[in-house]
Amino acid sequence: MGISSNANKIKERILNSKEGTIFTPVDFVDIAENSRVGVVLSRLETDGIIRRITRGIYDKPIYNEFLKEYVEPSPSLVAEAIARNFGWTIVPCGDTALNILGLSTQVPAVWSYVSDGTYKEYTFDNTTIKFKRTTNKEISKLSYKTALIIQALKALGKENITDDVIFELKKTLTSDEINVMLDEAKAATSWVYEYIRIMSKDVEENL
Repeated sequence: MGISSNANKIKERILNSKEGTIFTPVDFVDIAENSRVGVVLSRLETDGIIRRITRGIYDKPIYNEFLKEYVEPSPSLVAEAIARNFGWTIVPCGDTALNILGLSTQVPAVWSYVSDGTYKEYTFDNTTIKFKRTTNKEISKLSYKTALIIQALKALGKENITDDVIFELKKTLTSDEINVMLDEAKAATSWVYEYIRIMSKDVEENL
């Protein structure tokens, strides 16, 4: 009775979720233990209710009526789900960070993230997600936006940061986020912090 009831609760939660939602066993720990959740998810995949993306990661796929096919899962949502499942903190880096911030329109060949977890790589369909372990100072105790901006600046390199780049980055930030970033990024590489100070200049002048 209990096992069947838990399976129904997991199924109901998935059915009530929007299309495109990514699931991992940890998302159902309030219902059942991980091993049992895994069995239920595998069964729901067999029933065609969810789709297996990679080991332990599933989604409720989006069906495109025009193309008459299911849409590939969002790499960023898959990365977030993997991090959630392992309890990692992750931040996009390299071309992934530039794409997310609008500094590059090119879809990354590899979706890259720095992490406080282990080195891992996942491939599904035509997508590869790579997690690279980094020092805690680059992600720990930093807001997501601060860490993302730092990774974007590092990806560009000091010699490639122009006034236009600074302008585009500032457009993604609120005044509060700039102030937080100015305080949080003090331990960043000196040239990175200098560009963060430049981004905060207008805010400082208005204080």
